[in-house]
Amino acid sequence: MQLRALMYFDELVRTSSMRQAAENLNVAPTAISRQIENLEYHFGAPLVERSARGVKLTAAGELLAARAGRTLRELDHVGQLIEDLKGLQRGRVSIHANGATVANLLAPALAEFSLKYSKLHFEVTISSARQAVEAVNSGEADIAVTLFAPPVSGTKVRLRSEIAYDLIVAPGHPAATKPEVQLKDIADYPLALPDQSFGFRQAFDALFEKAELSFDAVFVTSSLEMLKELVLSGAAVTLLPALTVRREIDAGQLCAVPLAPKSAIRTHVDLCVAPDRQLSFAATKLLDFIERFMRERAGGVPAATIATTEMATD
Repeated sequence: MQLRALMYFDELVRTSSMRQAAENLNVAPTAISRQIENLEYHFGAPLVERSARGVKLTAAGELLAARAGRTLRELDHVGQLIEDLKGLQRGRVSIHANGATVANLLAPALAEFSLKYSKLHFEVTISSARQAVEAVNSGEADIAVTLFAPPVSGTKVRLRSEIAYDLIVAPGHPAATKPEVQLKDIADYPLALPDQSFGFRQAFDALFEKAELSFDAVFVTSSLEMLKELVLSGAAVTLLPALTVRREIDAGQLCAVPLAPKSAIRTHVDLCVAPDRQLSFAATKLLDFIERFMRERAGGVPAATIATTEMATD
């Protein structure tokens, strides 16, 4: 069985179209069809069903698809490690991150790093925190940088920074000039909050329940951008780590008001890798750099606000 056949099959699985797969690989559709036939002959079973509506995988095709992508990624990873053995300081790093970490953490870290290692290339995928961690576990990504990540077994958390939440308001809001706010103050404001899938929201609800307070969640969304826009418009206030809206705060568009100590809510930013996968030279260098970058950012904030620890999940 040839590697090319697996590559063609993987692209067909990704696009569900012979024509599109052929265009992406810059080959004729007949070349794709021929390689699929070679695979079907090798395994002795049909892998795809063709129709006017496209290509559908058979049960055998689904089985192969689940493994072919990972096999190709691992072979690509081995190729990178072989390049490292030659002493070549070049390569490609795959990073998955959820949107809350990008603008004020990952983007500046990558920009600074790329100036030092100009021959390296980076593939950055923005996804949910869970998808980012799962991408590392499956070998699809070298590194994950996540905020609000749920516990996922089998992932090594290289660095964890604990971050406090603030009340985020527009500059003209009555709370904007307060030194801190209490839970009972927050209960009086129209709120824009993440949905129940976020660990922060669960902690927030539990805190209000314990204090026997109720709140008015006028807007509920899974989008950080939506939360920011609602606050910018003055329609609501929200709670987020100041890190996630640092650009807007520096521009004077938003204000971050600390929560009183008894009302404090915290979450963590995680820098994750797979525990059993050797990283390439490029990925190792970037991992070390992002770790230092996160530590420096943590060092610029009072210890009561951020605590940094190294740990691994079970």
